[in-house]
Amino acid sequence: MRRETLSIPGSTSGLSIDLTVLRFGTPGANPKIYIQAGLHADETPGHLTAHHLRQRLTALEDAGRIKGEVVLIPVANPIGLAQQVNGVFHGRFDLSDGGNFNRYFPELTDEVAEVLASQLGSDSQKNVALIRSALKTALAARKPVTPTDHLKHLLLNEAIDADIVLDIHCDSEAAVHLYTLTPQAEDFAPLGAYLGAKAVLLATESGDNPFDEAVSRPWLQLQERFPAAAIPLAGLATTLELRGRADVSDALASTDSEAILNYLTLRGAIAGTPPTVPTPAAPPTPLAGTEALTAPRPGIVVFEKEVGASIKAGDVIARLIDPVSGEETLVHATTDGVLFARSTGRFVHAGKRLGKIAGAKEIRSGKLLSP
Repeated sequence: MRRETLSIPGSTSGLSIDLTVLRFGTPGANPKIYIQAGLHADETPGHLTAHHLRQRLTALEDAGRIKGEVVLIPVANPIGLAQQVNGVFHGRFDLSDGGNFNRYFPELTDEVAEVLASQLGSDSQKNVALIRSALKTALAARKPVTPTDHLKHLLLNEAIDADIVLDIHCDSEAAVHLYTLTPQAEDFAPLGAYLGAKAVLLATESGDNPFDEAVSRPWLQLQERFPAAAIPLAGLATTLELRGRADVSDALASTDSEAILNYLTLRGAIAGTPPTVPTPAAPPTPLAGTEALTAPRPGIVVFEKEVGASIKAGDVIARLIDPVSGEETLVHATTDGVLFARSTGRFVHAGKRLGKIAGAKEIRSGKLLSP
């Protein structure tokens, strides 16, 4: 293992922030695998899973089983990890401006398309090399200003030329689920199966350019712009949601890290014979088919369905109880699917997100991710 420390300028004079990068295998070798945890810094399951991955990758490297290079960033957001207000940890949004740490990563397709318009041809390997070089060059030309801009720049620079990118997150209370581009569904189906994912959510654009799509969407967009050129989806990326914030244990992290390594073995990044891929726990569904349940009024939340439960339209998902009047309001599902996430809050105000159901029928458009 090689440990590298990248410096992020702080928000004022005299301050700096360190980003630690762990590298396994042969530097610059393919396939390149990039894994990061905790971009939303208060999502701790990923940090512990990365800890277990570090241990296992070290052993695999010592055994000579890493065939390419694996880059692991166990704490992808040291800025958010340091944010506390009156003792309350805030890791999802940048306290300097309120921005979501996993939104608005640099979009590089236009610059790459302009540079490569006359160079892309029928040789897919040559095209991949050209595109990766152009993506790196386009990103290097950007001039980050704020600490968060610098963080996003460093993370994307490490991932933009990887073959497979895993961005590890979690939800409030949730079953394991994945987000990825629709054309990559087959590529990540085995990973979802190894993890026992209850939902695999697909879109060609979810909105606001989160990290995984900053890596993967340029390949899809370049395919669309240059249909005569041989352009594979060479930057496969997914967001892994490893249950809920409180699901932090060595048992879960060990199981999840093993599933991830089984997938990397299947993909040829680790030497060995992978276990048989299990039958997926659920078929992939469009992200636009996700029903976001919200509270129509304030009240105490009493959930009637557990995460991972199969849901039918009309089912009661939760009861909202007014503690003053005693009045109860029922919150019903309007779609069939799987309740893959729900809120940790047990008293909510009107309009608060209560839960999410993965349905097969598209019911939404526009920006599809939570704020």
